[in-house]
Amino acid sequence: MKLVVGLGNPGPKYRGTRHNIGFAVLDEIARRAGVTFEAGPVDALIAKVRAPEDGGGPVLLAKPLTFMNNSGQAVGGLLRYYRIDPRDLLVVLDEVQLPLARLRARAGGSAGGHNGLKSIIAHVGAEFARLRVGVGRGDDRRELADHVLARFEEHEAADVERMTERAADAVDTFVTGGILDVMNRFNVTPVAGDINGDPVGDPTRDDDREREESGSVKGRTEEER
Repeated sequence: MKLVVGLGNPGPKYRGTRHNIGFAVLDEIARRAGVTFEAGPVDALIAKVRAPEDGGGPVLLAKPLTFMNNSGQAVGGLLRYYRIDPRDLLVVLDEVQLPLARLRARAGGSAGGHNGLKSIIAHVGAEFARLRVGVGRGDDRRELADHVLARFEEHEAADVERMTERAADAVDTFVTGGILDVMNRFNVTPVAGDINGDPVGDPTRDDDREREESGSVKGRTEEER
C-alpha cells in the first residue's frame, strides 16, 4: 500500500488557500476515484483507493487535521498503523519558492523551510517522496503568512485548476511508476499557453534549500504556519 498525504490546515477558514493546495490535490484524486474521506485511526481524514488496473497497489489518501506544523504526528501515526514503509509515502505540499503551476518532485531531502514538511521529517525521517506545488511568492512586501493563508486571485483560477489536475496526474504516476517517473515527467517549467513546459536541469538532482525565512511565517498561530 502507498500513502499519499496532502498538507493543509483543517476547517472552512482555510479552504481554497495557497497553503491548502495539498488538500485540493487530494480532493481531485478522490473525485476521480469516486471515493470520499472519512475519519481515520489518527487525527486525519482518509480515503482508500483500489489498486489501479495499470499497475501499483492500493492507495491510502490522507489529509492531516493536526494543523500544518504538526503534520508529522498524523503521518507517523498512519505509517505505523498501516505498516507502510516511508519509501511508499508521497507528501503533496505548497511551495512559495516555485512560480504558480510549477511542480517539483523529489525522492527525499530537506524541509526547504516548509514547516509541515519539517514536522514530518522529525517524525519519520527524510527518506520519503515529496511533490512541491508552486503557489508563487507574491509581493515581497507582503507578510508571507498573509500570502500563503490567502486564497488564490480570481485571475489565477484557470492556472490553479490546471495545476491541481496536473499534480493529481503526478500522484497517479507515483502510484504506478514511482517517484523517478514523476521527476522525469513533471519537473518542468510551465510556459505561456503550455502548462507542461520544457524540462529543466537534472530531474534526479535534489536541490532543496534550507530557506528558514520562507517557513517562518509570522503573525499567525504556530499550528497554521
